[in-house]
Amino acid sequence: MRYISTRGGINPIPFKNAVMMGLADDGGLLLPESIPQISAEKLESWRNLTYPELAFSIISLFVDDIPAADLRQLINSSYATFNHPEVTPVVKKDGVHILELFHGVTLAFKDVALQFLGNLFEYILAERKETMTILGATSGDTGSAAIHGVRGKQGIDIFILHPEGKTSAVQALQMTSVLDENVHNIAVTGTFDDCQDLVKALMADLEFKKQYCLGAVNSINWARILAQIVYYFYAWLRTAKPGQKVVFSVPTGNFGDIFAGYIAWQMGLPMEKLLLATNENNILTRCINNGDYSVGQVMQTISPSMDIQVASNFERYLFYLFNNNPAQVKQAFSQLKSTGQIDFSKTEIETMQQQFCSVSVDKDETLQTIRSFFEETGYLLDPHTAVGVKAAKTVMADDSLVICLATAHPAKFNEAVFEAIGKQPPVPESIASLQGLPTRCHQLAVDQQKLRDYIAKTMERTA
Repeated sequence: MRYISTRGGINPIPFKNAVMMGLADDGGLLLPESIPQISAEKLESWRNLTYPELAFSIISLFVDDIPAADLRQLINSSYATFNHPEVTPVVKKDGVHILELFHGVTLAFKDVALQFLGNLFEYILAERKETMTILGATSGDTGSAAIHGVRGKQGIDIFILHPEGKTSAVQALQMTSVLDENVHNIAVTGTFDDCQDLVKALMADLEFKKQYCLGAVNSINWARILAQIVYYFYAWLRTAKPGQKVVFSVPTGNFGDIFAGYIAWQMGLPMEKLLLATNENNILTRCINNGDYSVGQVMQTISPSMDIQVASNFERYLFYLFNNNPAQVKQAFSQLKSTGQIDFSKTEIETMQQQFCSVSVDKDETLQTIRSFFEETGYLLDPHTAVGVKAAKTVMADDSLVICLATAHPAKFNEAVFEAIGKQPPVPESIASLQGLPTRCHQLAVDQQKLRDYIAKTMERTA
């Protein structure tokens, strides 16, 4: 399996090179040259596999440059850190299936991919006798999951940018209380989009990227998407009958999680539709429903991991929407940079609407959903998951089999939960133990040169 760029500017590369490259050198995102196809018979043969066994069966289809025994060990060690034997269990509440993705070390769905990616980085670096500097942006969960995936690992330094004051208190503590020498937190006086733009700018500076061996943990890294494909298959195998089509409701801001579902669908997983759920930052909803992909101002909400306007992974989807035409992808993002929007043809809008439906859920609706779902079932939703559940209840027919992705533990967003139900959610020990810990974080303006200087000086000190 080889990997290509959405913008067509690199020669095809093997999987390990794709992992280490992160963002493609031409500024695009990496995708496999072809999507493996899973027959109905093969799918049924996976019905009773454990999560690690299923992960190996799927991931190995995309990886041909890591020995099978080594890949299996990387996967097994990645999911041994989860606190539930099923890794991503499915529970049924009020007629809705909830795919719980928050049983990892930081209690968010990002752990599913980043525990694997951290081990993958360490494996490749040891094999090549190299070092790397990870550079990432986070709206909350990616940062802590990435930090916990690589803290203390040999040959890796990690710099994580987050928007100052715009994550939950728990999310901030999960990042800044990690004092390992290879972990460097940066609070940017801006939005997540500002953080993401800074990361992309430095990744696109090929001289700087090469000098400091920059690598990516954001979902611009294909390995993140690959690991997330697995739980769509796992959820279907735990809930659906042979051949039964399902709807996945996915709360999303950066389009990465739902894009993993799109790839699973293209591989052959039976789906009726993908339901894209957004908060007030609804650029993706406007795009799906009206063809309006125009960038607005980022609004701060009670579901901060979705407080994003420019969705990085949407570029991967556009590559397929544009019939694998990298020139059209390049033109679209040139237009976005110059005008703040991307225009779509009537046919392209119709195609998007055949594959996705979308609902935007505001704060009051989110709080009401947390409250009513708790009163009716005794089950607590975090605000992001509540967005997905509300969207599903808004548009899906009663006879549809709906699986809602639960992206975080409610205790990570205790302020929103308290506002909804009038009491604090139960606090897991991993969160309770954060209180009172010393923290370390560097403040930085939205300034590319200052970020370059900070990374350079930090790496000189740690050399």
